[in-house]
Amino acid sequence: MVKKAVAADSKTVAELAVRMWDDSSVAELQREFAASISSRTAVCFIKYLEDMPIGFAQCGLRNDYVEGTSSSPVGYLEGVFVEEKYRNKGYAKELVLACEQWAKDMGCSEFASDCELTNTVSLDFHLSLGFDEADRIICFRKSI
Repeated sequence: MVKKAVAADSKTVAELAVRMWDDSSVAELQREFAASISSRTAVCFIKYLEDMPIGFAQCGLRNDYVEGTSSSPVGYLEGVFVEEKYRNKGYAKELVLACEQWAKDMGCSEFASDCELTNTVSLDFHLSLGFDEADRIICFRKSI
């Protein structure tokens, strides 16, 4: 079952997300997900197997320019994660489809995402779901 997360689910989502975004703490992620879940412009979905959370997806609306798109707002997949032992069973696809439907319901006609240039697993996953590669970029930053 895929369920739309509510405020009480923010810790559950954070505990899953920290396995993907391990440079953050559960507490930091829980605060971020609590804000996201309570927002009208973002949503999280949780995949359950027999009442056990095994994955999540987060998406939101982006009104700024999104690479390769021509409309606004654009539904944007911010992250998707399924525990390793449950991968390759279609659960991540279920989560992404829930995000896409939410974006459609919010008036979007396009859905976008990104991944690191070196993350070939994510690239293959996105392509398998029908995403087209829009561009390849390298972002820069420096302290001033």
